[in-house]
Amino acid sequence: MLRCGDVQLADLGEPQGREAGFARPVVVVTAQLVLDQHPSVVHVVPLTSTIRGYRSEVSIEPDPGNGLEVASAAQCQHIRAIAVGRLVEQIGNVGPQALTQIREILADLLDL
Repeated sequence: MLRCGDVQLADLGEPQGREAGFARPVVVVTAQLVLDQHPSVVHVVPLTSTIRGYRSEVSIEPDPGNGLEVASAAQCQHIRAIAVGRLVEQIGNVGPQALTQIREILADLLDL
């Protein structure tokens, strides 16, 4: 079962322009209430190992809980809705602190 904050390897397909693409880790940001209903589409924030220091990104250091192998940035500016079938493998979970940071940036980006 998917959980908020899960780090999943996802196939985002061929990118256009500067959007995130290809196979990469993503953070599931869909509300748990929705995830509990087993949706066919979820919202994710792609991760990148290219740390740019943008205000719209959250830095995440690798640890056993998140399963990341290198320091990464959650690219909140690239939030996407993807089919659950694009999720290939669970890697870990970013935990409540990083998830809260991601959601706060999303709220700012979406003017919520």
